[in-house]
Amino acid sequence: MSDHSRPDRARSFGAVASAYDRGRPAYPREAAAWLAGERPVSVLELGAGTGKLTGHLVALGHDVHATDPDPAMLDQLARSVPGVRAAAAAAEELPLPDRSVDVVVSAQAYHWFDHERALPEITRVLRPGGHLALVWNFADLRIPWVRRLARILGDEDQREDLIEPLTASAAFAPVDEETFKHWQRVDRDTVQDLALSRSAIATLAEEERAAKLAEVLAFYDDYGRGMDGMQLPYTARCYRARVRDEALAPPRPPEPAAATPTVRGLDEPTPMETTSDGTDTDMLLIDFR
Repeated sequence: MSDHSRPDRARSFGAVASAYDRGRPAYPREAAAWLAGERPVSVLELGAGTGKLTGHLVALGHDVHATDPDPAMLDQLARSVPGVRAAAAAAEELPLPDRSVDVVVSAQAYHWFDHERALPEITRVLRPGGHLALVWNFADLRIPWVRRLARILGDEDQREDLIEPLTASAAFAPVDEETFKHWQRVDRDTVQDLALSRSAIATLAEEERAAKLAEVLAFYDDYGRGMDGMQLPYTARCYRARVRDEALAPPRPPEPAAATPTVRGLDEPTPMETTSDGTDTDMLLIDFR
């Protein structure tokens, strides 16, 4: 993906938010627990999208603040996870104070960030001992029909270099990894939604997009099982890294207290003020005001 096309591709999901919510796979609950922990903590989710991971985080008891730069995606998230605290914000400019969260998590979005700007923001909002957690769903390409579907949809989500900006960062300790297998049921409708949710397809001209959807349907008619659909196998690849203490934003000093003027009683003597006259004799001049 070229740097020129990245911003347009990253902003393409809002136009297909409903299709994204219907067509994209979720994540196993076990993966959410590994990413953020079983004990309730304060969690900031970046690129939360339509809430595919958010619901699990809330169900685990975490205090979740979900963010996404696209208001249309957040509208869908509000329907999927009612009541969750959410804000339109990008990873490069977080609307939270220093040292305010225990975990920053991102599902299927970290590769869209401007890492030179986002990683300092992430370290700024993390508390001591906090960590960054990332997850992507990877289709199981060992299965021939899954490989064929991936070729049709595009392999943008199958890259092996997704966490390189994190592993190269001196702000974080070595990365821990874990994987969780799960399945997504796909039918004739949702396989089209899955296609539409891919940025490479969502940004096509209308005729090209229609041709790609026709190709996806032809594939499904060959390999699918009609109303029974097909079980699409995934592996959720999870990563987490603790922020190094020396990378944390220094705590802001408390605001200095305003000086309280001294009020003297009428009978209280006023102290004398003394100054030098500037001569070699250094004679003291006494001010009896």
